Amino acid sequence: MTANTTTTPGTASAVSPLTAADRCDRCSAAARVRAVLPSGFELLFCKHHFNEHRTMLETQGAVLLEDAPVAPVAAV
Repeated sequence: MTANTTTTPGTASAVSPLTAADRCDRCSAAARVRAVLPSGFELLFCKHHFNEHRTMLETQGAVLLEDAPVAPVAAV
């Protein structure tokens, strides 16, 4: 299996897709959006908190990467 990465305009590094292990920095729910700030710092948000903070992130020039929902990790 090959990992998919996306190079985002305005960032120098490749960004990995979100996984089921990625959690919102505000509430620990599953992350659905990665916000890359102009400084290079990344924040992860669930949809609820992304919607709450979207305007401010856009105003600050963040690159916003929305991922499709990730399937839960299967129990072994």
